[in-house]
Amino acid sequence: MELIDLYRGMARIRAFELAAEAASVGGVAALGQAIDPRSKVRGPLHVSIGQEAVAVAVCAHLQRADLLTSSHRGHGHTLAKGGDMRRMMAELYGRRDGSNGGKGGSMHIADFSVGMLGANGVVAAGLPIACGAAQALKILRRPQIVACFFGDGAANRGPFLESLNWACVYGLPVLFVCEDNRWSATSKTGALTGGPGIAARAEALGVPAFTADGNDVAAVHDLAGRLVHEVRAGAGPRLLHAKTWRVRGHLSADRQGYRDPADIERATAADPLARAKAQLLAGGTPAAELAAIDAAVTDELAQAMAFAEASPPPAAAEAYEDVQTMGAGPWR
Repeated sequence: MELIDLYRGMARIRAFELAAEAASVGGVAALGQAIDPRSKVRGPLHVSIGQEAVAVAVCAHLQRADLLTSSHRGHGHTLAKGGDMRRMMAELYGRRDGSNGGKGGSMHIADFSVGMLGANGVVAAGLPIACGAAQALKILRRPQIVACFFGDGAANRGPFLESLNWACVYGLPVLFVCEDNRWSATSKTGALTGGPGIAARAEALGVPAFTADGNDVAAVHDLAGRLVHEVRAGAGPRLLHAKTWRVRGHLSADRQGYRDPADIERATAADPLARAKAQLLAGGTPAAELAAIDAAVTDELAQAMAFAEASPPPAAAEAYEDVQTMGAGPWR
């Protein structure tokens, strides 16, 4: 994939999340306060602004039938995997035409039609799900692979150890992708992490690990291409450790009062879109061509917002659909 196509993918994610962020203002109530009725996106919203390069670069090598699991920051992964922007925005709005009927929202957005098995509000929960999916693919002798996105905070939880061990023992077709944005909610991950780090932990479990600058979309693209090829060829699991930056707070209501402003400035200066645009211009891409991409993304986003606004909310009776039954009879 050409750098300009990677730029386009990042621009789509950035536009979507900026709009979702604006629509969620007041959507999380402070203690003793009501939710702002003007908010279109209710509940927690975790954006990946500043981390778009990792999702786009990895998913560029995935086929539609490949599977993907995500963290609570799943918008970028879903879009990069081929999710419909209109249905995604409708899902965040809690509308019937959303990709999950308005029931999943931001933290549980999924789209099985493109192999996106779901974001997950539980830190590290996507790792064992990815292993289960990969185990099924292997048993069925399917050619697909699984890409598992998770954050650096997940590496300090039990499912990380269990999942990488499982994947190694059974030689599962999984590419583990750690988006290391240096923060675990409101704490610096480094202060909570013992030993030499995430890649070393993977290597200790027998999973080959490779590190890249997560804000250099071309570098991640090249490394991801090699690792996806190895996993698809049956070489077993691999781990891609992408060092990136979290620009925004843990969620949209987080004003980051705990964070040194200089750290936020460094994160903002490392913007992968600005970096890719500068590389394109230096390589001779006309500024007008990039402006046309930005304009097209703006138009696509406007259509997505209009679609979400026009979509009706789910009927009350739909709350009883798409739920597991244990055979005890109908809901009363």
